[in-house]
Amino acid sequence: MAAASPYPNYQPLRSRWVPRVPEHWSLLRAKNFLREIDDRSKTGEETLLSMRMQRGLVPHNDVSVKRIAPENLIGYKKAQPDELVLNRMQAGNAMFFRNRQPGLVSPDYAVFRLLRDDNPEYLGHLFRSWPMRGLFRSESKGLGTGTSGFLRLYSDRFTALEIPLPPRPEQDQIVAYLRAQDSHIARLIQVKRNLIKLLTEQKLRIIDHAVTHGLDASVTLKPSGIEWLGEVPEHWNVAFIKHIADVRFSGVDKHSQNHETPVRLCNYTDVYKNDRITGDMDLMRATATEVEIARLTLKAGDVILTKDSETPDDIGVPAWVPEDLPGVVCAYHLGLLRPVPNRVLGEFLFRVIGSARTAQQFHVLANGVTRFALGKHDVKNAVVALPPVEEQQSICRWITNKCQPLDVAIARTEEEIKLIREYRDRLIADVVTGQVDVRSWQPGPEDVVDDAALAARGDDQEDVTDEEDGDGED
Repeated sequence: MAAASPYPNYQPLRSRWVPRVPEHWSLLRAKNFLREIDDRSKTGEETLLSMRMQRGLVPHNDVSVKRIAPENLIGYKKAQPDELVLNRMQAGNAMFFRNRQPGLVSPDYAVFRLLRDDNPEYLGHLFRSWPMRGLFRSESKGLGTGTSGFLRLYSDRFTALEIPLPPRPEQDQIVAYLRAQDSHIARLIQVKRNLIKLLTEQKLRIIDHAVTHGLDASVTLKPSGIEWLGEVPEHWNVAFIKHIADVRFSGVDKHSQNHETPVRLCNYTDVYKNDRITGDMDLMRATATEVEIARLTLKAGDVILTKDSETPDDIGVPAWVPEDLPGVVCAYHLGLLRPVPNRVLGEFLFRVIGSARTAQQFHVLANGVTRFALGKHDVKNAVVALPPVEEQQSICRWITNKCQPLDVAIARTEEEIKLIREYRDRLIADVVTGQVDVRSWQPGPEDVVDDAALAARGDDQEDVTDEEDGDGED
């Protein structure tokens, strides 16, 4: 990573978010270099764009299984390349991006056209930096805290803000510098991810053998009758999931309605990133109907799984609920499996669904081109090897003990990735607000930008937004 020093001279600002900027930088209200554009589609035939935290604006059909008819897109806002698009409800969460292709965005978004010769990529970095996010949050109006509440940054408040801007050549230099540093960061994150992949594969081999062959190496095996499952211990059964668990799919979204009951939602990312769902987790708050609450409140032993994603590897990812969670409801894009008592333990079902053999079934069953989805029929008709309940308990204890060192190593590596990302956020904030001077920086042999590698910056599921997709059409 490149080192940089402060500018020689600064001017003070009356802002707790950016207390100083270089002396030669301009201070302009946003309305003096950006103009809001409200050009609406008359046909809805243009490409619908979704806003994603890590990738910015991308074609909706590339990231969502939901297809929206053109007649439902009439009145959506047009966005052109190099215009800036703001999600007003998420300005404090860095949802402010340079657009790179013609398309449509939600009518609730704000589209801004540059009035001067500024670098749109620099402005995107600036408006997503943590000091600007703090400023935007403080200027937003509505209910909540700004991170999970319903706060809106209105255009008149944004355009009245005083924004520090360097000269255009300096903007270009900052963009080049950050792009080079991003490439270094991406390569470092990729190394960490490769390690996590190896550790996870080792863990899956342990689990897969235990849930298909048990712990006794001397036990007599019998054909399972299922080609991909192979032989299983002779005293085990082979069962469809529908015969050992009640399978329920959720349609509960994150919206809050006055006539519904407040709940906490277990969302897609909660399941994808955690083996267990517990009461001390920071879960989203929303509302649900009494019928949804009765049907989808999480109970001890429940197993939750992801049922659709952009890649087949990310479907069928399970999490286990070890205790009753009153007031916590399974959310959209998830399936809930409630084990049949005395047939299967929730923890064992969790291990089975997380095994390579079950993943193989789900990969075959999942349908999709740009997004893959499991239907309820697919989950119910997946086949598992089933030992007696007492043996399930022994297998679960053995797996926990055997995988504990691997879990520790994976968690440590994930924490290292988190710290690397925090360093990146700090670096961007320091550079785009002029706290460090990169004017004399020149790219060296190591500063080769690899567009493919840059994608490693983001978390595998950090872009998941559950039901909303960032488009505002719900």
